[in-house]
Amino acid sequence: MRRFSWLHIPAAVTYLFLYLPIAVLVVMSFNAADTPYRWDGFGTAWYGRLFADQAVREGLVNTLLVAAGATVVSSVLGTLLAVGLARHTRSKLLDAIAVAPAVLPDIVLAIGLLAFYTAVQFTLGRHSILLAHAVFGTAFVAAVVRTRLAHVDGSLEEASRDLGATSLQTFVRITLPSLAPGIIAGALLAFTLSIDEFVIAFFTAGPQNPTLPIVIYSMVRFGVTPEINALATILLAVSFTFVIVAQRLSRLTESL
Repeated sequence: MRRFSWLHIPAAVTYLFLYLPIAVLVVMSFNAADTPYRWDGFGTAWYGRLFADQAVREGLVNTLLVAAGATVVSSVLGTLLAVGLARHTRSKLLDAIAVAPAVLPDIVLAIGLLAFYTAVQFTLGRHSILLAHAVFGTAFVAAVVRTRLAHVDGSLEEASRDLGATSLQTFVRITLPSLAPGIIAGALLAFTLSIDEFVIAFFTAGPQNPTLPIVIYSMVRFGVTPEINALATILLAVSFTFVIVAQRLSRLTESL
């Protein structure tokens, strides 16, 4: 049995400060009242109204299309980037450049991407958001895959080449299967980040294809309703699920 420590008190206060607003939001999403500030009993009507809202449905479709596309691009480029930096070109400068999109403030990256799109006269829409999300998604996937690469025995690749396999055959049959848990974990992380990303999407979106976070922002400007609480609860559930799965896969990666 653990002994009580006074350090548990500030830890408990910190967790309460972080998660109490989220708990209140989830509870109020099941409120039967027409206002989010008064509890009138349990009800799920707001979830039904939420899915009946055409703007929300269109925003959800746009978000899923962008997230899926960005995840595919990020997974491919992030894996190749991780293998290249770990196996072929080792450079601290390149390592810093590779991780930069993940650590830069969103507003800086958003303004930079918008300036680039404007300079090359690139039209804005779902495709521009997809490419923008793939930029920071690639950095996250590369970081996760490199963690997995640190636990992969390089002698297996050397043995494959010694037995006559080409570099491509070695990568497809030896390296890629060994990296699969890390790639899946990185892909889940990239998908989760893309779903609830707002700042970069707001700067790089066209007027006809807003993502779900942009739709939520447009709704919040006119006041918070239980419908927004319901939508936020669904996004929280999806985000928590994908993050937990990605974390489990990362731990599996480290133990293999």
